[in-house]
Amino acid sequence: METDGFVRKRRMTAESSSGDPGVAGASAGAEVRWLGGRFWGVSESIVGSLTPRIGGQAQIQTVDLIRVAAAEQTEDDEHDYEGLPQGASTRTHMLAGAVAGIMEHCLMFPVDCVKTRMQSLQPEPAARYRNVMDALRRIIATEGVWRPMRGLNATAIGAGPAHALYFACYEKLKRTLSDVIHPGANSHLANGAAGCAATLLHDAIMNPAEVVKQRMQMYNSPYRGVLDCVGAVWQKEGAAAFYRSYTTQLTMNVPFQAFHFMTYEYLQELLNPKRQYKPSSHMLSGALAGAIAAAVTTPLDVCKTLLNTQESMALSSLSSGQGRGQGQAHRHISGLAHAFRTVYRLGGLKGFFKGVQARIIYQMPSTAISWSVYEFFKYGLTEHQHNKRRAMTHLEQ
Repeated sequence: METDGFVRKRRMTAESSSGDPGVAGASAGAEVRWLGGRFWGVSESIVGSLTPRIGGQAQIQTVDLIRVAAAEQTEDDEHDYEGLPQGASTRTHMLAGAVAGIMEHCLMFPVDCVKTRMQSLQPEPAARYRNVMDALRRIIATEGVWRPMRGLNATAIGAGPAHALYFACYEKLKRTLSDVIHPGANSHLANGAAGCAATLLHDAIMNPAEVVKQRMQMYNSPYRGVLDCVGAVWQKEGAAAFYRSYTTQLTMNVPFQAFHFMTYEYLQELLNPKRQYKPSSHMLSGALAGAIAAAVTTPLDVCKTLLNTQESMALSSLSSGQGRGQGQAHRHISGLAHAFRTVYRLGGLKGFFKGVQARIIYQMPSTAISWSVYEFFKYGLTEHQHNKRRAMTHLEQ
C-alpha cells in the first residue's frame, strides 16, 4: 500500500513539474512530508492553516486543490480589471462612454439650464437670479416644473455618440502615447494629449446639440421644440450657426480636458494606486478634477454661451452704443475675439466669471457621475467578457 502510494506520488510530482512552478514546488514539498509520515500545508494563502495529510488518495486530492487554486489565482490576476486595461475592448469603451455621457447630461440638466441663464450678459429683469437654488425655484414657480428640462432630448441625442468616441479615443491614445513617452508606466503628458485629441471628436458631434440646447434654455425662448429650433436657426442663420462657437468650444475644452484628465489620473495614483475598481475613488477624483478645470475655463465658457445664444439684449446694447448707422454690424457675434470684446464691454472683468458658481456646481457632480458610471460599466462589461471566455475555455477542456 505504501509502495503504491509512493509511485502515485512520484507520478503526480513529475506531471506538476511541467506546469506551474509554484504547483511543482508544492508537490515536491508534499512528497518530502509524505516520506516523513505527516504532511503540513506550506501555503497559508491557499490552504489557510497547517493541516495534516494521511493516505495516498487524500494527498492526490489536496495537491489537485492546490493546483486548481493556483490556476484560478493566476487567471484572476491576468483578468484584473484595472491592472490590465488592455482587457477592455474599444466596443466596451464606447458603450460605457455612451451610457456615462447620457446619464451625466440628463441628471445635471436642470443645473446646466441655470448656468446658461446666469451667464447672460444682459438678462431681463425676470431672469436675474441670486444663486442656483433661487434660479431653480423661480424658474419652476413662474415657467413650470418642466421648464428646466427644455432641450434635454437634443442633449441626449448628441451626448451618446459624442461620449462614445470621446472615451474610446482617450483610452486608445492614452495607452499608445504612454508606451512611447513612458513605457510600462502612467504618463501625465500622454493623458493630457489623449484628452485633447478626444475633445476634437467629442465637440464636433456635440456642438450643434449645444447650440440647440442653450437657445431653448434661455428666458422667453421662442422655439416650440428641438425641430422648430433647428429649422429656425438653419433658415435664418444658415448651417454655419451650428458651428459658430466650435473654435471657442475647442479653445475652452482642450485646456479643460487636458487639465481634467491629468488631474483625474494623478488623483487616481494617490487614491487608488493599484487601479482597482473603487467607486469612491473614481467619484472623488472626477469631482475634484471637474471643479478645478471648470473654474479655470469659465471665461471661455461665458464667451461660448454668448456665441451659441446670440443674446438679443446684448446685440441691442452693442447696436445702440455704435449708433444707428452701424447697427447692422452687430446682427451676429462671430468669433472668439469678438465675443471677448463683447463680454468685456458689457460686463467688464467680472463678466468673464458670470455663472462660475453654477458652472462649478454643475461640473463637480457631472464629472463624478461621468467617471463613476463609465468605470462601473467598463468594469462590468469587461468582467462579463472574461467570464464568457473563461466558461468557453473550461468547456473546451
